[in-house]
Amino acid sequence: MDFEYTQEQLAVQEAARDFATTQLLPGVIERDIAAAFPKSLIRQMGEMGFLGMMSSPEYGGGGMDTISYVLAMEEISKIDASAGVIMSVNNSLVCWGIEKYGNEQQKQQYLIPLASGKSLGAFALSEPEAGSDATSQKTTATDMGDHYLLNGTKNWITNGNAADIYLVMAQTDKSKAHRGISVFIVEKGWPGFEVGKKEDKMGIRASDTHSLMFSNVKVPKENLIGEVGFGFKFAMETLNGGRIGIAAQALGIASGAFERSLQYAKERFTFGKPIAEHQAIQFKLADMDTEIEMARLLCMKAAKTKDIGKDYSKWSAMAKLYASKVAMETTTEAVQIHGGYGYVREYHVERMMRDAKITQIYEGTSEIQKIVISRSFLR
Repeated sequence: MDFEYTQEQLAVQEAARDFATTQLLPGVIERDIAAAFPKSLIRQMGEMGFLGMMSSPEYGGGGMDTISYVLAMEEISKIDASAGVIMSVNNSLVCWGIEKYGNEQQKQQYLIPLASGKSLGAFALSEPEAGSDATSQKTTATDMGDHYLLNGTKNWITNGNAADIYLVMAQTDKSKAHRGISVFIVEKGWPGFEVGKKEDKMGIRASDTHSLMFSNVKVPKENLIGEVGFGFKFAMETLNGGRIGIAAQALGIASGAFERSLQYAKERFTFGKPIAEHQAIQFKLADMDTEIEMARLLCMKAAKTKDIGKDYSKWSAMAKLYASKVAMETTTEAVQIHGGYGYVREYHVERMMRDAKITQIYEGTSEIQKIVISRSFLR
């Protein structure tokens, strides 16, 4: 595996780092406190090409590889993990899903505004009784001849209120269980489509998480992606790539917490010397740095495997499983290194610790990742 990044990849990384430090950092604490969606900043990210990085230029995207995407996701998430997940969902789940499986009309109508940052997307799979068990969908889409009638509820939807375009999984034939699930493109504002309450979350508070309600929403036949019954496979294939995005988000949270801890350890004095000179702190920092580098290697392995067109499902699951674990452990140690200061908002690491936990839960819990990994060598 080539461990050298290209000049183009390094340029993407630098652009993301610059945007994160100059634009996202000011106000990140205030947005967390207020749970305020960073609308103007996300618009800027779209203008800079961060919302459709891997989409084809033909459809308004950047045409970049997955490694560039991981590098950018890490830099954004170092500073603001909420912005990171907004970026991840639009890139990995929505744009990728439409470009990979949508028809030309769907790409022209929906992918172009999504990839160019003019619109924002959401991925609606989870339901109140169908989280990890995504086969237990209760939302239905009834064939009415020239359209479908969509009924049901989705929850935990990132970009739930901010999105313009939604990919919605629904049962078109309950007798076929998961083989009866289909996927539809739904627009915000259609009659019968309502956005529910905003979730008051522990972490990634500036991201927009809502429930969605559908009551006899008319969905045109042309908004069905792929064949009838393709929805479950669509969701699983799309989530494989989404896990690389969340792994990169977790990597960013961890590396951001490490960088702040290292800087603090050099500046904080106890017993007449910087705490970085105490072996107890050196060991913590050494462990953090080592674990982060191992997580980064897994992220890059998953990204590279995807880029060369090989089956990357195991690697994306491994990357997410490990990077999310590292994010949780690293941010916990970051708070410990900061001592009392780590427990207050102005030093950032308490927010990073809260943000880290969700990476072990969404887009497949750590337990689900272990199932995916074990199936790769047991099947």
